[in-house]
Amino acid sequence: MPINPVQLENPLPAIAPKQEQILQGAIRIFLKEGYARTSMDRVSASAGVSKQTIYSHFQDKEGLFKALIERLTIACFQSIFSIEKLQGEPAILLRQVAEIYLTKVADNPDYLALLRLIITESQNFPELAKLYNQTVVQRGRQILSYYFASHPELAISDPEAMAHIFFGSLVSYVIVEEILHGKELTFLSRDRLLDSLINMVMSQSLNTVG
Repeated sequence: MPINPVQLENPLPAIAPKQEQILQGAIRIFLKEGYARTSMDRVSASAGVSKQTIYSHFQDKEGLFKALIERLTIACFQSIFSIEKLQGEPAILLRQVAEIYLTKVADNPDYLALLRLIITESQNFPELAKLYNQTVVQRGRQILSYYFASHPELAISDPEAMAHIFFGSLVSYVIVEEILHGKELTFLSRDRLLDSLINMVMSQSLNTVG
């Protein structure tokens, strides 16, 4: 069943200067101390604002952490991840989506550090892993699933599963190459990964015709 476009229309609100100031301070503390040892007192001192100001913008520590995830990931996709902009030749658009994730997102040292933090603390704080999954993985999968379902010429029988394979491959590539030191063992270039992923999607229609 195609996803309702209304479900996907959830653009990030513009970040006010004070919010940006808080997020900059919070990034330094979260990445240095980890989630468990980060306190609002330390974020307050790092950002140069009162705790009450932080609570007024982000409610609690989890809300602040979610905002960090969004700032370091979803914000990079805003130029393309919306219903009215998600259009164009599939092979071109899919490569564009993938390259945005692998360059603007995955090449960001803060994003990689945040992802390491989430993985490291996921056992004691499973809500962090769930938050990343919901904010990044599931949203990317929903949007790609909608795109695949809206293009019947691709002949994709299960748009949601294909979206999961496509976007999940990008996330796992970053984890293996950058966090598990994969590129030091058996390096797989980004171009090879993207070529294979896009060929996999485009070949569905060729198989149907054949």
